[in-house]
Amino acid sequence: MILFPAIDLKDGQCVRLKLGDMAEATVYNPDPAAQAKAFEDQGFEWLHVVDLNGAFAGESVNGAAVEAILKATKNPVQLGGGIRTLDHIENWLSKGLARVILGTVAVRNPALVIEACEKFPGKVAVGIDAKGGKVAVEGWAAASELGVIELAKKFEGAGVAAIIYTDIDRDGVLAGINWPSTLALADAVSIPVIASGGLASIEDIRRMTMPDAKKLEGAISGRALYDGRIDPQEALAVLRAAA
Repeated sequence: MILFPAIDLKDGQCVRLKLGDMAEATVYNPDPAAQAKAFEDQGFEWLHVVDLNGAFAGESVNGAAVEAILKATKNPVQLGGGIRTLDHIENWLSKGLARVILGTVAVRNPALVIEACEKFPGKVAVGIDAKGGKVAVEGWAAASELGVIELAKKFEGAGVAAIIYTDIDRDGVLAGINWPSTLALADAVSIPVIASGGLASIEDIRRMTMPDAKKLEGAISGRALYDGRIDPQEALAVLRAAA
């Protein structure tokens, strides 16, 4: 069970949004590379990075910050936001990313995701961001009519490394992970699922160790780590003890 600390990039800085609203950004560290190294030093073994500007623009915007993060940490890094073509994917993987996260393109062009999985086995994850049970795209700015499980099932057997499932209604507001929806998704597909959005306290970490949640690959934490609501050493110790 992996706890992924999150670095969300806006205008080259490490921020957290509230409910996915770019106007509701709190800057936590102007130096994302230093933040990546700090997470490594705290004992985390993975890093989850999102190019927020890129998600809206449809192309990499915070590329320099991502490259600085890759140089600063030995930990594997997964990146989402604005990755929409095979060229984008190949470019980022060549720079040392462990895996790319495809979100909008998974809705708009699922065939590209399947092609990417064939070309880059084990390196492609799908980000499914949901609001009211429906999948959102374009940096959460637009809604689709697709249901979460309906989209996820399109990638069964394709070789997707993981699905990162975010409940937008809980993201950045410390409301707790949407466990019923997350576990329902994990039950519906064989692809590993990573929970995202709302992780609020050590209770959520303990919930990750319950038998029904052990099917998950892990969960992502952002604001709760930055605000000190979760102590990294305590959280990692809880997960290690349950392994």
